[in-house]
Amino acid sequence: MPIKVRYFASLQDAMGKHEEILNLDEGASTTVSAVWARVRGEDVPLARLLCAVNMEYASPDAPVRDGDEVAFFPPVTGG
Repeated sequence: MPIKVRYFASLQDAMGKHEEILNLDEGASTTVSAVWARVRGEDVPLARLLCAVNMEYASPDAPVRDGDEVAFFPPVTGG
């Protein structure tokens, strides 16, 4: 089950890439937080990031399905 994972702003530097394709087990159900744990590891919390699935903001427990695009954004501040 391929999904595209995209990283924006400072996350591109942190990850060393702007996107990647993950192949998850066929028929497996997963969530945005599980995708983050897979790409970044369990020790890096998702709590401060914004997430989207197929270009719509999503919560960490949002489901991810075959062919979806998951995006992660750092928080934005202004001044």
